[in-house]
Amino acid sequence: MIGAITAGTLSAGALPPVSVEYLVVAGGGGGRNGGGGAGGYRTAAGLSCNRGDSLTITVGAGGATATNGNNSQFSTISSTYGGSAINGNQGNAGGSGGGGGDGVSGVGGAGNLGGYSPVEGFAGSNGTVQSGGGGGGASGAGIIGSSNVGGAGGAGSANSISGSSVTYAGGGGGGGSSTGGAGGAGGGGTGQGGAGAAATAGTTNLGGGGGGGWGGNGNSGGSGIVIIKFSDTVSISVGGGLTQTNTSSGGFKIYSFTAGTGTVSFS
Repeated sequence: MIGAITAGTLSAGALPPVSVEYLVVAGGGGGRNGGGGAGGYRTAAGLSCNRGDSLTITVGAGGATATNGNNSQFSTISSTYGGSAINGNQGNAGGSGGGGGDGVSGVGGAGNLGGYSPVEGFAGSNGTVQSGGGGGGASGAGIIGSSNVGGAGGAGSANSISGSSVTYAGGGGGGGSSTGGAGGAGGGGTGQGGAGAAATAGTTNLGGGGGGGWGGNGNSGGSGIVIIKFSDTVSISVGGGLTQTNTSSGGFKIYSFTAGTGTVSFS
């Protein structure tokens, strides 16, 4: 007669891998004349993670004015920094690209720099006469402005992994000599119009691009975020260096990492 298997006798190494749903958003790029590009946006379910392995998590910071953002990472999944709008007319490439500067030679930066499928973001738009282009977002390219009016940032993408729908990774609006462009949905900063209200920054932990400013007075990109969701029968250990909040809902644990770098492991 075969004896019964006693619960708890299996070693941790014999347990099956943990299936993880994730959202990894990089830091947005800073604006200058054009709007900054949003941080790369990557999400999926079913990532297999071995118990006991040390898995790196990094939450990318937003870039200062005219500076690229920073990559975010969970385990083998990395999202690419948002491209900045830079000195001169060209926007940088990134997860989403920065908007081009004002003038017909202003060229927006390319998106999806990591070459991922599905894409992690879209291009920034070109500039036009006396208006900077909008930075690219997670679900759409930046918009070309009209004469004297900055282009709007590309829209971000909505995600409900946290338990409620939140829109992430909108592109920053470009600056214009008359009116600044609107930030893209998902935390993209608003552009500055002429000598009016200053350009705004991308929103913290949404990965939005910073708004562009007329005369180059743009603002910074928003920091990114990493969120993971897994069965509430699984335990997790979080190392130092990470800032996080967590909750449980519907049979799952949800951990949101909002700053820092460190490691986690499942058991």
